[in-house]
Amino acid sequence: MNERQKKLLNLIINEHINTAEPVGSGILVEKTGLEVSPATVRNEMADLEKEGFIYQPHTSAGRVPTEKGYQFFVDNFVEKREIKATWLKSFEQVLKGKLAKDQLLKQLAKEVVELADATVIVAFDKENIYYTGLSNLFKKPEFSEQNLIQDISEVIDHLDEEVAKIFDKINKVEVLIGKKNPFGDDCSSVIGKYQLKDKKSGLFIILGPKRMDYGKNLALVEYIRNSLIKI
Repeated sequence: MNERQKKLLNLIINEHINTAEPVGSGILVEKTGLEVSPATVRNEMADLEKEGFIYQPHTSAGRVPTEKGYQFFVDNFVEKREIKATWLKSFEQVLKGKLAKDQLLKQLAKEVVELADATVIVAFDKENIYYTGLSNLFKKPEFSEQNLIQDISEVIDHLDEEVAKIFDKINKVEVLIGKKNPFGDDCSSVIGKYQLKDKKSGLFIILGPKRMDYGKNLALVEYIRNSLIKI
């Protein structure tokens, strides 16, 4: 992949994350800053499609990322972002409270759900699992189809089994996309293994569509993970 194609892929994915719409060559010409014609951009997009990084939905002239495209994006472009000061204040209030550890984790999960429009799963161990914010996932435009809602609902019904499969495999923070994600092929998850002061460990998971804001979610999971070691 040449540098122009990398830049175009980055732009395509960021645009799709923001809009949930297929991205056409016209919008890319406006935003690339490259002095190239729409025809040149279309040719580069054709090469990206041939290599499996983007594809064309049958109803649109634009392109959307494939799982391979998202993986390249996460591996090469995504950087953890600074967490908003107002969010930090909310988290710190929870962390400084006198809640029992399980209740504290649940409250942190609720804060992430409210502040980041996310779905959160907390695995205290392989069998003791809590989730919240599922409606945030279902209201995303890509989950408007009934069959996708049913697929995710079935995963939630067997959440303990899916968590058990990965509990010992996650060591720090990982991003699992599409078919690599145990919580649904149409989703991605950012998963962090946390450890409390008493050495008990668990998983803190943000679940969302494949076009989730990876930089924000990585920052949130890292922050939660680093904060819990002191609890």
